[in-house]
Amino acid sequence: MKIKQIASNMTELDLGFAQVFFSYETPVAARLTDGSLVRTAERYSVTTTKHINKWLDGCEALTVSQDRIDCLLTSTSECDPDYSEAA
Repeated sequence: MKIKQIASNMTELDLGFAQVFFSYETPVAARLTDGSLVRTAERYSVTTTKHINKWLDGCEALTVSQDRIDCLLTSTSECDPDYSEAA
């Protein structure tokens, strides 16, 4: 596991199986093992939206529920078993 400060209030956590992007202290997007990108459907501040867009760098991302992103940071037993199908 590695943590990387990208910019002020922008952090990327490499879990090995996914890279999770945080705006402030909230996980809001991720790059999955297969290279696909996901972003939260939750609406946060204008600044967080700018952070997400900057991190995605113009790439297409599937919009998923905040629970899907939070799931990446919990043990698999706590996650919805259909996560991989939805992402």
